[in-house]
Amino acid sequence: MSNEPTAALRSKLFIRMTLILTTGLLLIGLVSPMLTMSQFYFFESSFSVVGGVWSLFQDGQILLALIVAIFSIVLPLIKLSLLYLTTLQGSFTGQKKILVLMHDYGRWAMLDVMVVAVLIVTVKLGAVVTIDIHWGLYVFASAVVLIMFLTHIISKNKHE
Repeated sequence: MSNEPTAALRSKLFIRMTLILTTGLLLIGLVSPMLTMSQFYFFESSFSVVGGVWSLFQDGQILLALIVAIFSIVLPLIKLSLLYLTTLQGSFTGQKKILVLMHDYGRWAMLDVMVVAVLIVTVKLGAVVTIDIHWGLYVFASAVVLIMFLTHIISKNKHE
């Protein structure tokens, strides 16, 4: 007797459970405090990804807000939606092409832009402000890494 159906079932279950965990981490990471900026020891502001994007919009930094919002909020949510679609449905038209694009070009989309945004803020504020990193950054980074991992695993399974 072969264990292939059992192994395939375990693999699907692992992927689905990891996808649910990743979704939770991403949603928590988007709204959790990532950093606190302190100005002259008197004023403190904590920011999440969503709060940071909103703050950029309010400050008139529309282009930067859009870039961070697209790459750090919208694309990860789209990517998760497509991963759900590929795991819940056996196959659909264009699935292989979408998986290849997600795997090849999606790696840098979220994490690099987030790092660049934090660097921009840090350089822009220089010695006037100190920045403390919070747990939300680690939750968000974990979700990003898990999305990349799931994309790799799912695209590898679909090509076999």
